[in-house]
Amino acid sequence: MDSHKKELINAYKQRPLTGGVCIIKNTENGKYLLEVKTNPQGSKSRFDFSQATNSCAHFKLKKDWDTFGKDAFVFEILDEIEQKETQTPEEFQSDLAVLGELWSVKFDPALAY
Repeated sequence: MDSHKKELINAYKQRPLTGGVCIIKNTENGKYLLEVKTNPQGSKSRFDFSQATNSCAHFKLKKDWDTFGKDAFVFEILDEIEQKETQTPEEFQSDLAVLGELWSVKFDPALAY
């Protein structure tokens, strides 16, 4: 493997880990899917790909995806945090879980998928 490739791989491994709270909303009926994810930008990319190919990536959304169509759904990153250098992966996951709980109280649980 050449040195440039090794540098790219090392830079990727050294990048700060991010996590966040994401929501996929059905604009037709108000239902939503709230998720806590590491790499929320990757989740956004997967959602965009799902819409581009009209292939629902979430089983929970499938019925409404088929009923209302792909354009009825929107993806939003509600909040995002970066892992601190001093945090263990477990501490970071714990912070993400708390962040998810804080956001979940802002939405009507009756409308959750």
